[in-house]
Amino acid sequence: MPYPTTAHVASASSPLRRTLQDRLDSLARTHRVPGAHLAVDTGTEIVSVHTGTADAVRGTAFTADTAVPLGSVTKTCTAATVMLLIDDEDLDLDESVADVLPEFQDLPKVTVRHLLSHTAGLPTGLDSDTAAGMTASRYLAAVCTAEDALFAPGTDFSYSNAGYVAAGRLIEAVTGMTWHEAVRVLLLEPLGITPAFLGDRAPLRPTAGGHTLNTATGAVRPARQSLAPVEAPAGALLASAPDLLALGRTLIGRTAVLPSATAALMRRPEEGTEAGPLADAWGLGAALYQQDDRWWCGHDGNAQGTSCHLRAEPRSGVVVAFTGNAGGATALWRELADQLTRLTGLRVPVTPASQDRGAPIPFPQCEGTYRNGTSEYRIGLGTDGLPALSIDGDLSLPLVCYPDLSCDLVDPATGRREPGGRFHRDPVDGSVDRVQISGRTARRVGTV
Repeated sequence: MPYPTTAHVASASSPLRRTLQDRLDSLARTHRVPGAHLAVDTGTEIVSVHTGTADAVRGTAFTADTAVPLGSVTKTCTAATVMLLIDDEDLDLDESVADVLPEFQDLPKVTVRHLLSHTAGLPTGLDSDTAAGMTASRYLAAVCTAEDALFAPGTDFSYSNAGYVAAGRLIEAVTGMTWHEAVRVLLLEPLGITPAFLGDRAPLRPTAGGHTLNTATGAVRPARQSLAPVEAPAGALLASAPDLLALGRTLIGRTAVLPSATAALMRRPEEGTEAGPLADAWGLGAALYQQDDRWWCGHDGNAQGTSCHLRAEPRSGVVVAFTGNAGGATALWRELADQLTRLTGLRVPVTPASQDRGAPIPFPQCEGTYRNGTSEYRIGLGTDGLPALSIDGDLSLPLVCYPDLSCDLVDPATGRREPGGRFHRDPVDGSVDRVQISGRTARRVGTV
């Protein structure tokens, strides 16, 4: 094993700890983030620093044990729980989900592997307000239809909460426990993590809420979590940065909770997982990022007013985790990762590897209406004659297209370009038949 199985905790007098504490304090003030926590395991040393308040109104202190709503980092825990069931031969990666869940009778080719890697062709899922009060069976019956399928399973990538609602339902069907019970008993408690979930009336540990910033007044206010109970396997966990370190160690085979061969399967790139701006590829519940000649694994998550991030690299044994209780914590995380590079030489990836895509090209005949479940994507020419995207009737965003059919979204206020996604051509007639924006694929259903 190229790294030790244990690491010592840095003392308060550690120069690295003092420097990271100073930077976290300063950046939290700059980005108006009430509370945040950074934890780094270099393989030989653990550095953990936190700052601020868990609740900006009440002034509750953000402690070393404060659990923050993880958002989509929850998916990695759900996937790890499924993988434990696969390791016990209660499930098989390549068995049809329809063999276990009757809601998939219209989609018999969707497998467990497809669910965990977002390659099932399922739509994103229902919005939380619509899903409130629904059972998992009713939710899945509404979205798992042949009519709504985005592509043939295993041929493309589309990030889907619905896929993880299904993964949670699989766990319940196999174990006879609720998802909450199963993830607690099979994964969290063996990792030494005190469970906390959205909706807990009497949490067993300190928790933080999310916060939003009123840009007009500068006031920071608590944000209400709106995740529907049925969506819990996709985003209902709360955890601290040290908790995420434990999860990261598991992903790279540094704990006995998940067999090392099973962990290696989770971080192996699956076919068809070109995830656009989300990651360089996807494994089984783990986002994958290429940095130099190494592949990091982990996940990003945003609940209402929170931002949480996990990165782990198997060759060095390095794990980095961050939790923050405001939307601005994403920018804070990116600056902290840059600081880690300067201070330690750890090149922690926060976004996919950049590629030279060449010069922009004219609009690639992609005008039309595209659908992902109930979401409608409209792409057409704006008043300036340039391509633009509108989702569900929202403000149109200019698009910049490239020869590889990738595209950037342009901020109308600043002109800044951000990676948006890519178009797909039909392999038979060469026409553009799909668009992937922010990791979510929509199928072309008409012309504008």
